Amino acid sequence: MTLHGVPFPRTPTGRASLLPPLPWHYSGDLLSVEYRTDPSAVAALLPEGLSLVNDDEDPGAVAFIWADWQSCGDDRRELLDPVRSQYHEAFVVVRCRYRDQIFSRCVFIWVDQDFALVRGFIQGYPKKLGSIHQTRPVQYGLAGPRLEPGGRFAMTLAAGDRRLADATVTLTGPSSHNGFVNAHPMLHHRWFPRIELDGRDSIAEVVTMSGVNLDLGPAFAGDATLDLFDSPSEELRSLAPREILGGYFRSVGTTFAGGLTLEQ
Repeated sequence: MTLHGVPFPRTPTGRASLLPPLPWHYSGDLLSVEYRTDPSAVAALLPEGLSLVNDDEDPGAVAFIWADWQSCGDDRRELLDPVRSQYHEAFVVVRCRYRDQIFSRCVFIWVDQDFALVRGFIQGYPKKLGSIHQTRPVQYGLAGPRLEPGGRFAMTLAAGDRRLADATVTLTGPSSHNGFVNAHPMLHHRWFPRIELDGRDSIAEVVTMSGVNLDLGPAFAGDATLDLFDSPSEELRSLAPREILGGYFRSVGTTFAGGLTLEQ
């Protein structure tokens, strides 16, 4: 019998699978803080075969991004069962060189739903579970900021019962972009150990991906703050900020239709 599912459980119908078939569509609000850290701390997180960008390309630049997402498959069925479509994530992006091309690379990431966690494993994101919150913009009433100068947003991240990050973005006006660190194709490693647990991997691949059908709302820039906190089970503070560059808000839509294996 043929079983269906992306990725599991696999059943005759595939209805119980954690994820719908590709493509996967995303719409969300992104709040970003870009800053500089010690370039050696970025280099320490890059595996063999990857290197820092050049000195004149800002090798210590980091983007810490919060996202309030809604996602679905092509039949949009998840939108009629919102618990299967809505999630939050907070992720940390640096840049690197691979085969003399610049890529963006996610080095830490937390999500609050199981389907988002496993979807990230398929794509190569190093996802963990966390508690993520961010202020939403409003068009009516007083219970939120407007997308205009003075609009103030806050973001928080916790995991393992401990607060990991607090951030704010206070908008100063429109922007032509929402940052430069996360502006390249993503480069990830898909790693999974052998069942023998002998130090070797069943999957060890270098992959890249970019969204298609990109649909971008207007971008807004602003002043930002970011505080990172200690945890016995996290290493986020290794990328502690030395200088805050700025903050951004942007609503985005994109589709993931698969990536490309660069190296096995």
